[in-house]
Amino acid sequence: MNRVDYLRVSLIDRCNFRCSYCMPEEDEIKYMMTEDILTDREILFLFESVFIPLGFAKFRLTGGEPLLRPNLVELVRKISQLSGVKDLSLTTNGYFLDRLALPLFQAGLRRINISLDSLDPLVFYKITGRNHWQRVWEGILTAHAVGFDPLKLNVVVMPGVNEKEVLDLAALTIDRHWHIRFIEFMPIGNTTYFDRIGWVDSAVLRKSINDRFGLQEGFCLGNGPADVFQIPGAKGTLGFISQMSECFCERCNRLRLSANGWLRPCLLNETGELNLQALLRTQPDPQILQNAVTNLLEAKALIHFQDRERGYKDKTYHRTMSQIGG
Repeated sequence: MNRVDYLRVSLIDRCNFRCSYCMPEEDEIKYMMTEDILTDREILFLFESVFIPLGFAKFRLTGGEPLLRPNLVELVRKISQLSGVKDLSLTTNGYFLDRLALPLFQAGLRRINISLDSLDPLVFYKITGRNHWQRVWEGILTAHAVGFDPLKLNVVVMPGVNEKEVLDLAALTIDRHWHIRFIEFMPIGNTTYFDRIGWVDSAVLRKSINDRFGLQEGFCLGNGPADVFQIPGAKGTLGFISQMSECFCERCNRLRLSANGWLRPCLLNETGELNLQALLRTQPDPQILQNAVTNLLEAKALIHFQDRERGYKDKTYHRTMSQIGG
C-alpha cells in the first residue's frame, strides 16, 4: 500500500450551495449539531499530537463549505504554524473569497481549489441551485491577484449538463497560470441523479481537448490522484481525476476526517470508520489515539467503485459527498 501522509479535514458539513452532484435531491439534509462538530482546539490537538507524529504532513481543509466555519482565518493561521505541516490547502465554492482570500493568504494558506463547474451563469445555476456565478468568478480573480499558486479550479463533468464546456474551460489555462481539474461524476452525493445521467469518461475529454489544442504531459504541485497534462505553450495545466473509469487505489495516500470526527479510510468504503471524536473526548491520550489511527491504516482496504458494484455487500452510501468532505 502507498504511504498515507495526507489528511482531508472537513471543517463543517453545511454549505450555502446545493450542487446536484454533491447533495441529494429529496428531503432536507440533516446537518450536524454544533456540539457534535470538532472544535478548533480538538482539531489542533489531533494535528499536533496524533497525525503529525504518525507522519502526516499534507492537509486539506474541506466542507461542506469551509469558509462558513467561524474563526476560520485564525484556525488556518494556527495550523500553518505547526511544525510538521509541509503542505496546507483548502477547497471552497469561492463565494466568500472576495473578502477572505487575502486574510487566508496572510494567515499562511498558499494553495486553494475552487469549484467552477460552468462558465455559463445559467448552467451554473442549474448545477449549484444558486445564482452566484459572478460572485464566484470575482472570488477566483481575487484569489489569483492575492497570489495563490497553484490556483486550481475543480470541474465535475456531467453528461448533458456541462460537458460541452470542457474546451472553453480548458482554454482558461492557456493565458492564465490556472490549473483545471476535470472530475468524473460519482454516485456518492446524489445517487438518483447519477443513476439517471451517468458520467463522462476522462479519456473522452482528453481526446476532445487533444483534437482541439493538443496535449502533452504536465506537472502541478498537489497531493491528489489527477493525471496532469498541458496544452502546448499554456501557462496552466489540465488534470483528470478518473475515479470511475480508472482505478488509482494503489496511489491513494489519504484519510478523511469528517466534521464530527469520523475518520474514513476510503471515500468509497464506509466500513471500518473510526469514531475519533468519541475516543478523543473519552480518552484524550495521544498514544491511544495514535494506536487507533495506526490500526485503521493497517486495515485500509483497496476498493475501486467498479469492484464495489460487482461484489461489495453494502452498496448504499449513507453519507453524501458534502457530509464526507470530498
